[in-house]
Amino acid sequence: MKNIIAPSLVKFAIQPVRVEFRSDEIERNFQVHHLVRNQASLRTTLIFCSFFYLAFALTDAIVLGYTSETLLLLAARMFVAITATVGLYQVRLRPASVITLQLAATAAEIVGMGTFMLIVRHRPSEIPWHAMSFCIMLIVVYIFIPNRLIVSKCIAFLSTAIFIVVVLKTSTLKLSDMLTMSMLLLLTNSFGLVAARRYQRLWRDEYRVQSLLTEQAMKDHLTGCFNRRHLHDVLLPAELKRARRHRLSFGVILCDIDHFKSINDTYGHLCGDAVLRSCSALLQRLVRQQVDCVVRYGGEEFLLLLPQTDRLGAVNLAERLRQAFAETSVEWSGQSIAVTASFGVLAVDLAGGNTEVTEEAIIAAADSLLYRAKTKGRNNIQSDDLLHRMASRSV
Repeated sequence: MKNIIAPSLVKFAIQPVRVEFRSDEIERNFQVHHLVRNQASLRTTLIFCSFFYLAFALTDAIVLGYTSETLLLLAARMFVAITATVGLYQVRLRPASVITLQLAATAAEIVGMGTFMLIVRHRPSEIPWHAMSFCIMLIVVYIFIPNRLIVSKCIAFLSTAIFIVVVLKTSTLKLSDMLTMSMLLLLTNSFGLVAARRYQRLWRDEYRVQSLLTEQAMKDHLTGCFNRRHLHDVLLPAELKRARRHRLSFGVILCDIDHFKSINDTYGHLCGDAVLRSCSALLQRLVRQQVDCVVRYGGEEFLLLLPQTDRLGAVNLAERLRQAFAETSVEWSGQSIAVTASFGVLAVDLAGGNTEVTEEAIIAAADSLLYRAKTKGRNNIQSDDLLHRMASRSV
């Protein structure tokens, strides 16, 4: 159990101050995963807040009358609504951009807080009401506007300090009232921060669990390669569809470790597992990262899916792999165990838009080539073109 839990804890470790994944890649994936939800949350919150910012312009007119100060505050309130509208429009233009969402959220928070300070400055007789409103705004910043916690925290703390300074300069509150208000603002910041940290951790813990479950569903637990189910459910259908649409070719290599049963019988199954891990690591190291896919297809069989690769490219890779297997030995109980492998290499060229190619035909052809390689003495490569094989059989 430790071998499973410990790596996941390291991989999905959370930075305690920012409450974000330490891995930038995982954090980006997390943000993308929640992007639609965050966009909806931002849209609802900004529309709601903009409406009330504008609606409370009536109180400016009631308190200040129809003066230049009233017009100034109305312009400031309208600027809040304009900032929210522009931000939401930019988010709509760039629906796949996490940065745009965060910038829109940050701009709305800064402009909203700045406008509120202006209102407090021009309506100093209502400080208790302003303090209550400001507490609500702090909760909105911490909880309801989707932004990075470190940014929301900085805006909330800086706004609190500015609010206290403005109150000190414009109001005649007694020292006891001022102290009480400051403590309430500190309490609001504390509760808001604690709640925000809890939500951020809960969302990331949920994402971690989902990611691990997804990875376990598509990966082989022993080798870390994709499993056969994921190949047939996702990888091969997607590559076949893409190759047909864009008239591309791709390669399939079926690899089988030679005399693997003999290794198990001679050294035991634990040694066999070590050989499988070593061979899978070699395969994953020599293929193109983030492009090619390595699948554990059977007990000692591995399948390599090579997008945009012709027959020559696939054969060249198979030869490099064959040589690497032959030159690499697995250490077990003080002994060096030599390992070789046989390869069936199949090229699938769909430049002509052939629609008769099926997943079953691809696997069957690669398996036939692998069988030929093993019958010809093992530790060798047999290759062919799928369309050529299909044409020769039809004849």
